Amino acid sequence: MRGVIYSGVPYEMTVQTRPVPQILNETDAIVRITTSAICGSDLHIYRGVSGGTPPWNMGHEALGYIAEIGSAVSSLTVGDYVIIPDTPSSGHLQMTPEMAEFARIPFADASLIPIPLTRNTTNSTIEQDYLTISDIWATAWAALDFSRFESGDTVAIFGAGPVGLLAAYSAVLRGASRVYAVDHVESRLERAASIGAIPINFVESDPVNQIMALEPEGVTRSVDCVGMEALNSRLEIAEDIIVQQMVAVTRFGGGIGQVGVHMAQPNSAGAPRGETISPNITFPITDFFSKALSFQSGPVDPKLFAPGLVDLISNGRAHPGFISSAVINIEDAPEYYERFNNLEEIKVYISFP
Repeated sequence: MRGVIYSGVPYEMTVQTRPVPQILNETDAIVRITTSAICGSDLHIYRGVSGGTPPWNMGHEALGYIAEIGSAVSSLTVGDYVIIPDTPSSGHLQMTPEMAEFARIPFADASLIPIPLTRNTTNSTIEQDYLTISDIWATAWAALDFSRFESGDTVAIFGAGPVGLLAAYSAVLRGASRVYAVDHVESRLERAASIGAIPINFVESDPVNQIMALEPEGVTRSVDCVGMEALNSRLEIAEDIIVQQMVAVTRFGGGIGQVGVHMAQPNSAGAPRGETISPNITFPITDFFSKALSFQSGPVDPKLFAPGLVDLISNGRAHPGFISSAVINIEDAPEYYERFNNLEEIKVYISFP
């Protein structure tokens, strides 16, 4: 099978032939992947600022059908369609190659999320919807929970990449009164406007001032969907700028949620540029304390949110695949990593024949 490989060279991905995984333990399942995707967190690896020991097969967003099961797997059968969720315990460096045609999943009963698709009824659009549950939509939904969101709240979403767009979409679904999407990429801001969010371009002027002009007391909730490679108005990395802006724009008694990845690490073979990102930020503790704000951050376990999100899609109430900008063959992955890194794509899906 073919898989996307990172070998520790920044800004370089390759597609290589890999062995097809086999059942090793009685609790394993082999999933024939039909749709995968490039994730925004992959770019931390692509840029050489985060990663383990290379080489490894990329990918942590995938779905497909069960091709083979071990003798102890009881809740799944061959042919079942499943989502392979990302797991916070292993971050974004899954040991199973999910940007490839097959994946071996240990402890399949507990690790996989069944979805109501069959090989006869599935199509690429509905697969793109369900695939978001593997990581980015669950993460976006949790970001609102982290901020203590309630229906009727006003929300500022920092970052309008895939997670930010899905956070804005989730806020709309959950009854936000107004949603602001902060970014500088026009295609992303246009996509945010298409779902009812108010676009805020932080390069044009201070985003806090732009939002406060419309919300004099500040927004009820703020969410960071960018993380450690956040940019200032000069498009230079400023790790603490979004935290500063969230504290400034959130009203008294409001809440802040952070799901943008902060995983700075020393330089290593897998992250030769790791030390270009600081592991620490300046936090505006006086304003935070004075405004009685709450703050929660951290990685998200998609399995905790999957049942409700699966229902929203299966009932026709949600179509999170609206974030798609390209569907490619795996052989085109290196080109589209570059395009994604250059902000020429919003979300890239990989479709396997």
